[in-house]
Parts: sequence; structure tokens; C-alpha cells
Amino acid sequence: MAIVYLPEEQRDAEETRAAVEAEGKQCVLIPGDVTDSRFCERAVEQTVRELGRFDILVNNAAFQQHQESIEDITDEQLEHTFRTNIFGYFYLARAALRHMDEGSAIVNCGSITGLEGSKQLVDYAATKGAINAFTKSLAQQLVDRGIRVNCVAPGPIWTPLNVADKEAKDVAKHGAETPMKRPGQPEEVAPAFVFFASNADSSYITGEILTLLGGETRAA
Repeated sequence: MAIVYLPEEQRDAEETRAAVEAEGKQCVLIPGDVTDSRFCERAVEQTVRELGRFDILVNNAAFQQHQESIEDITDEQLEHTFRTNIFGYFYLARAALRHMDEGSAIVNCGSITGLEGSKQLVDYAATKGAINAFTKSLAQQLVDRGIRVNCVAPGPIWTPLNVADKEAKDVAKHGAETPMKRPGQPEEVAPAFVFFASNADSSYITGEILTLLGGETRAA
């Protein structure tokens, strides 16, 4: 497998590589920024060069910044959110498809905010809605090539992204509004990505958005 990450995330990337290698698998680390289309192309080419093939693309990069009002969202924040959350997905999919054959899969990471909105994450929610449309549109385009495209759309998950710009009192309440009264853990989300990546499990599924909401059912 290959992992794309920001240079400041080097330690996390190395920890992930160690876990992959402990299972006897190869893990290629590619530092860079997915908002740059040329980097995305180089990352795909490096993956193919070092691993010999490209079967599965997981688009997971994201940026969010809570704002009380749309008037507080600067041009810079708006552009950074869109470039990270949807441009990067587009760039990587476009580059990867040159190497993908029948049976390959693309799995995008969405969010419940892309289905229900979020009053403090207007720009972020807009990109997640775009990811939903991107998923369904690309799935329609690629079905004749035998390449599946699906989306995992979690609710509140305990990750740095979801709590990075919150006050401690709000972090303590993260996920408490779900019927399960807690946020999900990354390991509770990971099997959904594996499901969509596996032809053995989801060969008849494409263009779908799977929500993981801790018991909430409104988005279904």
C-alpha cells in the first residue's frame, strides 16, 4: 500500500508503516499536498513504480474550520477547504484511473454533513455534498469499465480533524448527541472502507453512500 500525507504528519505515517510492515506487507510513504494536481500525479506514478499496480484508491484527505457565520469564512479558508476536500479527490482519481483495470475500486470519505448540512461548517459541508455527487457521477461513468466508486459517510468520529478547533468543553461532548451517546472510533469506521474496496464483499455495489452514525437513522 501507499500513503499520502502532509510532511508534518511524518511521525504518524511512520507509525502506520510499521503496523503494515508488521503484517508482512509493503508500505510506501509519499509526503506532499493533495491540493497540488502535479503532486497527485507524481504520487500515483510513484505508487505504480514501487508497487507494480494500482487497484484501490481511498480518498480521505480533509480540512475543516468551524465558523459561526458564513461572513467569517475568508476566501483563503474557502479555497483551502475545497482544494483539500474535493479537488484532491478529483486529482487523485483522474491520475489513478490511467492505471486501474476491471475490478478496481475507488472509495471516497464523505460525511453526514454532506447529507444534512452543518450550520458551523458551511464550506466543509458543501464539499462533502460535492463528494456525494462526485461519487455517484463517477460511478455511472466507470461502471462499464468494471470500476466501482462508493463513499463512506461517517458521523462524529474521534479523530483530530473533528476536534482540532473546538474548546475542551465541546470536545468532551463530541458524539454525545448520537443515540449511542458517544463518538465512533477509527477502527469502527475502517471495516466500511475494506468492504467497499473488496470485490469479494461488494462487487454488486457502486455509487452508494454508506452512513455510520452511532444509531442515528435520519440520513437513511
